[in-house]
This record gives sequence, C-alpha cells and structure tokens, in this order.
Amino acid sequence: MTATRKRSVTLDRHRTSFSLEDPFWEALKEIAKEQGKSLHALVEEIDRTRAEPEGNLSAALRVFVLRDLQKKLRR
Repeated sequence: MTATRKRSVTLDRHRTSFSLEDPFWEALKEIAKEQGKSLHALVEEIDRTRAEPEGNLSAALRVFVLRDLQKKLRR
C-alpha cells in the first residue's frame, strides 16, 4: 500500500493543502528538476493552468504526472 500524505503550500498568497501518494510526489520532484524549476514553481504552474481551476488540486497534479509520463513513453 502506498502512503498518501497531506502537503501544504501557499499558492497566489493563499494557503492550501492537497493529498498525494508518495510516488506522485517523487515524480513531481523529478519533473521539476528536469524542467529546471523548483517544486513549488511547478505546483504553482499546474495550479494556474489546470483545466478546472475550482477543481481538485490533487487530481490535477496526478493528471500532470500521468501526461508527462505518456509524453515520455511516446518518444
């Protein structure tokens, strides 16, 4: 069983939290590193550009990781 951890961040001067499984968190850290961004900057970008701004941030982060992996697999 994979642990789901609650994390807190400040996005657009607003404190928010989300729950994410460790493998997704590790993948986000790796993607941020690949893109030369801080993890916080990547999460901010995902939050700012997600299709449903009022939707679930945790889901948006998971979908971002999935799409990144799909792009890499197509190469």
